[in-house]
Amino acid sequence: MIRPKIPVNPTPTGLSTPPAVIQPTSITPGSPVPPPAPMAPAPAPSRPTVQLTPGTVVAVAGMGTAVVLVVGAVLVSMLLAVAITGASVAVCALVIRSILSTDTRR
Repeated sequence: MIRPKIPVNPTPTGLSTPPAVIQPTSITPGSPVPPPAPMAPAPAPSRPTVQLTPGTVVAVAGMGTAVVLVVGAVLVSMLLAVAITGASVAVCALVIRSILSTDTRR
């Protein structure tokens, strides 16, 4: 059987630095902060309008057509691969059945 190899960490060589000492700090209570004054609501930013020129419409339509054609070609090729595989399995089943039935007749 295959046995996994457990990695071995090499021992450190040379001088190592001692761990740093952490000095405790004192906590001083702070004064409470007054709540902020209410502010007037900011005006809503105006959304930019989308302007479609004839060139962008043609480009978007062309890209949509290209995507549809590519996805269609992929799906058709997958369907064709499934159909060919099914047909070949059916032919193999018929051949095996024929071979087995001729052996039992003899």
